Amino acid sequence: MRGTEMNENIIEIFSTVQGEGKYVGCRQVFLRLEGCNLHCSYCDTNSAVGMHPDCVVEEGAGTYHLVPYPNPISPQRAAELVEIAAAGVPHQALNITGGEPLLHAAFIHALAPHVHLPIYLESNGTLHEELKKCVDCVAGISMDIKLPSATTHPVWDAHVRFLEIAKAKDTWVKIVVAGESPDGEVDTAIRLVADIAPETMLILQPVTPYGGCTKPSPEQLLAWQENALRRLAHVRVIPQTHRMMDML
Repeated sequence: MRGTEMNENIIEIFSTVQGEGKYVGCRQVFLRLEGCNLHCSYCDTNSAVGMHPDCVVEEGAGTYHLVPYPNPISPQRAAELVEIAAAGVPHQALNITGGEPLLHAAFIHALAPHVHLPIYLESNGTLHEELKKCVDCVAGISMDIKLPSATTHPVWDAHVRFLEIAKAKDTWVKIVVAGESPDGEVDTAIRLVADIAPETMLILQPVTPYGGCTKPSPEQLLAWQENALRRLAHVRVIPQTHRMMDML
């Protein structure tokens, strides 16, 4: 439960190598918040609200020495815990993820002045009104486009509104694709990015099989990338590399 309106339950804070997206391979601190407004078929994160009485913090970058701190946590205390997790190693950024971090936009806005690292968000790209509340205090955004086949309902309009705001930042778009992903849905996502932010990097991320999803074939990935390259200048295929390395 929240102690005050501004305090939040944080799941974990740790240092690791960024395994996805534009900054794959960079050293970052991750701060994971509770809750999500979507239910994706391939989701492998337990971010349920109220299920984390403690925030697990890695004390010292790369130590794997995990220590529980009681939730909820204030923005100022969260910034102190970020410093503890980063101790001893230069980091490229603080990555705030979830769940869906923009469910806690006010907390992110309050946290930002206390953090000495650039803040990047990993978002499902649907909460444009919440993004407006904290966009000025973040350096960049990893924005997902969720295919209807993965979420059971389309959120195209929400993605359009979100990208129209996010494109002003260091933003890249990620589409998680599976063997079951319809070509038409992938094409719609590609055209959405091309129409709104054609200079934005697009990343096709083959799904890590989970919850019944199967990985796409090489032929599918090459065909989707070829389609995207006809409309966009920057298109990459990048899997979840941290899974390959057994990292956090």
